[in-house]
Amino acid sequence: MLVYARWKYVLILFVLLLSAVYALPNIYPQDPSVQVTANRGSTVDAALKARIEGTLKKIGVSPKELEISKDGNLLVRLRDPNVQIKAADAIRDELGSDFVVALNLASTVPDWLQKIGARPMLLGLDLQGGVHFLMQVDQQAALAKRFEATAEDVRVLLRENRVAYTAVERRPDNSIVATLASNADPAKARELIAKNLPTLQIGDSEVANQVVVRIPQADLDRVSTEAIEQNVSTLRNRINELGVAEPIIQRQGNDRVVVQLPGVQDTAQAKRILGATATLEFRGVYEGGDLQDAVTTGNVPGDARLFFTRGGPNRPASPVLLKKRVIVSGDQLVGAQSTRSPDDGSPAVSIQLNSQGGQRMFDYSSENVGKGLAVVYIERIPEVKLVDGKEVRTTRVKEEVISIANIREPLGKSFQTSGLDSPQDAADLALLLRAGALAAPMEFIDERTVGPSLGAENVQRGLTAVLFSFGFALVFFLVYYRMFGVITCIALLINLLMVVAVMSVLGATLTLPGLAGIALTVGMSVDANVLINERIREELRLGMPPLGAIKEGYERAAGTIADANITAILAGVALFAFGTGPVKGFAVSLIVGILTSMYTAVSVSRGIATLIYGHRRKLKSIAV
Repeated sequence: MLVYARWKYVLILFVLLLSAVYALPNIYPQDPSVQVTANRGSTVDAALKARIEGTLKKIGVSPKELEISKDGNLLVRLRDPNVQIKAADAIRDELGSDFVVALNLASTVPDWLQKIGARPMLLGLDLQGGVHFLMQVDQQAALAKRFEATAEDVRVLLRENRVAYTAVERRPDNSIVATLASNADPAKARELIAKNLPTLQIGDSEVANQVVVRIPQADLDRVSTEAIEQNVSTLRNRINELGVAEPIIQRQGNDRVVVQLPGVQDTAQAKRILGATATLEFRGVYEGGDLQDAVTTGNVPGDARLFFTRGGPNRPASPVLLKKRVIVSGDQLVGAQSTRSPDDGSPAVSIQLNSQGGQRMFDYSSENVGKGLAVVYIERIPEVKLVDGKEVRTTRVKEEVISIANIREPLGKSFQTSGLDSPQDAADLALLLRAGALAAPMEFIDERTVGPSLGAENVQRGLTAVLFSFGFALVFFLVYYRMFGVITCIALLINLLMVVAVMSVLGATLTLPGLAGIALTVGMSVDANVLINERIREELRLGMPPLGAIKEGYERAAGTIADANITAILAGVALFAFGTGPVKGFAVSLIVGILTSMYTAVSVSRGIATLIYGHRRKLKSIAV
């Protein structure tokens, strides 16, 4: 008698229903859209919505819908992908640098599916297209940062060895000049620098109380190279924070980086996070000098700098003098989390420093208990200006003091900084600090969508290949195995449904190699069903009754199928572990397809066969 446990039927129905639900989002197309995100201080509201509607009307673009999303972004849904770039350019020109305008693909999946975690499978750049950024590294800024760090090292060395100085600063010829006090010994200063900073070259000076040092050209070249490498690493960390699957980050030439983000839902956030160079600096409050005189005449003491506090709706920006010495910078941060200040509940960032930064903070705070400590927020904002009718890309450096507090007790490696405008600002700043600071600012010199027509063509060809391979298999089985061919076809359809559902749940990115992997798993599933059907035929030829032949065919073929598929899975795991990009995409679809094909070929098809033949007690023959 041919029997199959009822709980196995329940399991098949449950898997089938679950697969159908989680594969369903893939039938909903995405709307070509333009996403508008507010920069610091700007607001997305109804007035902005009306302003954008007027801009689109001027260029003859009729949007499908304008909506303000839950996260405070404005989404302009369009009917035609061919007008997406045109609309984005018009909106960008209208809004300027107050908002981030980026291309997007907006989901149309119903809310009830999204609430249960059902989402469409991400498509790779070669299928769906995606965002392509070409970014240029400002190497001069990296060199300037190195010069400033070297100047700070000279200041600390002279101060700790009680060599009085009036200024240590970089000159236009890329030398660092330390101007000593009249009672200081220049020979002692040169000896200290030569002993403690041996990589620096000590030059000659025409002024008796000045010491001139230079950074060797080999070191400067290394700084430029390392700036690119660190930026690539930082970009990769930031993209990982965004959760983008299978991104491409590659160095191009001497000072450029290519970033490709397939399947991105929020390109505005991606652009804001990738290009941001926000970081923090901790500086002591300068207690000497005339603040009013510094503001009106620009007469700032040599060891101080003039900053302004962040303004707001109820508080104007005010000037403050801070020490030139940077106690701790973003380079020494190893962790950051957005939180709330325990004092007033305002948005804050909890910061953890490395051992060097923690020691410097402890040393400074121990010596300056009761004095002011300022947190400076630094952001480099790329801008495009018209000069003589031509677009010129520039970078505006925005430096604001976000908080000033008295040091109540010595600080260590962990503490909080507050003064941020909103929880989103705190979350973004924490993400940037956690992912690492860019070694040098980067500008977007090219932003484009990788051809939707090329993507559509690739999708069509890939799907055609899968459908033809599937169709050939179905025709063969229907002709050669008759009723068991029908059973096999149903199992293959369920297999494809399960592959799509599992890859959607995993958030896997489907690429052209991934489609090839799915086509291959269809073939492997066919192999499994061939083994089962041929085993049943063999048992019938040996004189076994039809019901017994079906039972023995499935049971004896199962072990062979498992052995063959396990070796293929191991090969897929090796491809995933050691491969990159497209190879990983192929490996994911291969592994998922093999696992689902093993279940459908052995369990699902057996359940269907039992459902058809199990109730027939005296079956004389079967169509196989």
